[in-house]
Amino acid sequence: MTPRIEAGTDLAEQARQVLDSTSYAYYSAGSGENLSLREAAEAWRKWRILPRVLRDVSAVDTRRTLLGTDLSAPVVAAPTAFHHLASPQGEIATARGVAAAGSLLVLSARSSRAPEAVAAAGGPWWAQIYCLRDPALTRTYVERVTAAGARALVLTVDAPYVTPRGAELGPLPFDADDTAARLSDPATRTRALEQDPALTPHAIAWLRELSDLPVLVKGVLRPDDALACVTAGAAGIIVSAHGGRQLDRVLPTSRALPPVVRAVAGRVPVLVDGGVCTGLDVLVALALGADAVLVGRPVLWALALAGEAGVETLLHSYREQLSRAMALAGCATAAHLTSDLVSA
Repeated sequence: MTPRIEAGTDLAEQARQVLDSTSYAYYSAGSGENLSLREAAEAWRKWRILPRVLRDVSAVDTRRTLLGTDLSAPVVAAPTAFHHLASPQGEIATARGVAAAGSLLVLSARSSRAPEAVAAAGGPWWAQIYCLRDPALTRTYVERVTAAGARALVLTVDAPYVTPRGAELGPLPFDADDTAARLSDPATRTRALEQDPALTPHAIAWLRELSDLPVLVKGVLRPDDALACVTAGAAGIIVSAHGGRQLDRVLPTSRALPPVVRAVAGRVPVLVDGGVCTGLDVLVALALGADAVLVGRPVLWALALAGEAGVETLLHSYREQLSRAMALAGCATAAHLTSDLVSA
């Protein structure tokens, strides 16, 4: 049976049929009671749209430029770990699909393929960064992804400790391209690669010293934290609840986004992820002030179902749905997606 790969369809259930049970459990896992995981998508659906009429929408433009990178639509592939569980080529296949769709990949720090190999697949990409207990390992990785061609660093800050999940997966079948294996001796790898729980905003300036790349901060839900990050030199803020995989019962990102946008006040781009399932969700996020959205699990499901072609098809569907929604809402360009277009 040919899979139906389209934003808003039940990709997770289709992917469950082709993934082994432990891989599916790892990808789909949340934390605690899974309240944040369940609420993420529903929270976007609670916003209502006030469409404009008698506007010229004969041509709708979904394109956007984000920190110097041109995108066919403001939909980016979020950093998610271990793509080799979904496809033999792992993140290489994902990168090819993302590039074919005119999008951008944020490569996970827990990638199962080397950044150099992913870069060779073509297309723009950013590198997710965790500040580790051993700063020398972080420095090595930043230097490596910078040399490989990353266009930005995405510092993830909402995981000072990793909550229990995916334990049933057991040892992951890393191959010779395993990033972690290249960073430390296997005997000390686990401790060395733990996130540094003493992280402060000074880490933003430190990363900027290591590389001339812009640093975005991912995992922000509070406006005061967003402002502190911008003050410390962040080039962008990503409103994120880590896919419901860290602290449970946090505020859904669709509700956290507007106060963060107001606090940042246009000084840097603001992105958002978490439960963005359809082009309508993207429209709402843009109207609430986001410059782009990130999509995580749907990309994994599409990768599992049809490899790089699945990823490309999925991202095209987000763009097509966004274009149609913009036309029906009376918005020919992203500049028309203003806050008065939506109501809680």
